[in-house]
Amino acid sequence: MRRIFLLLAFAGVHASGQIVLHINDAPPVTVAATDFAKLARHTAVLNDHGKQINYEGALLHDVLAQGGVDFGTGLRGKQLSAYVAAIATDGYEVVYALGEFDPTVVDSEIVVADKREGQPLAANEGPLRIIVPHDKRPTRSIKMLREIDVVQLKK
Repeated sequence: MRRIFLLLAFAGVHASGQIVLHINDAPPVTVAATDFAKLARHTAVLNDHGKQINYEGALLHDVLAQGGVDFGTGLRGKQLSAYVAAIATDGYEVVYALGEFDPTVVDSEIVVADKREGQPLAANEGPLRIIVPHDKRPTRSIKMLREIDVVQLKK
């Protein structure tokens, strides 16, 4: 089982204001908050128990690619047996299939948000939150994102 760790640290969680990406045994890749802000910005609307809320951030695909996940011309074979686990500071965990982030497979529009209705996320929601806009309930739109693990099941 191969693991890729993306440890997220933003202002408010850690003073460093950066995303540290750990990929296997390679030296960590650091994405500063300013670099995160330079990723293409996307909006997503979350249906939060009947209320439509606008979020803004970077596609999770782009964050994963910045961290070294190689989507190339599309995931194939054993790559499709990988999953992405998102973990919140309160221990809440959500799992996604890595294929959900491959633009040659699906237009997922899953966003790592740092803004809600144009404002930085409140402490009880951020500083980062994953938004899954097409889910009927917001159960996979994890608040207070702390860590992302990409795990390859097949060797």
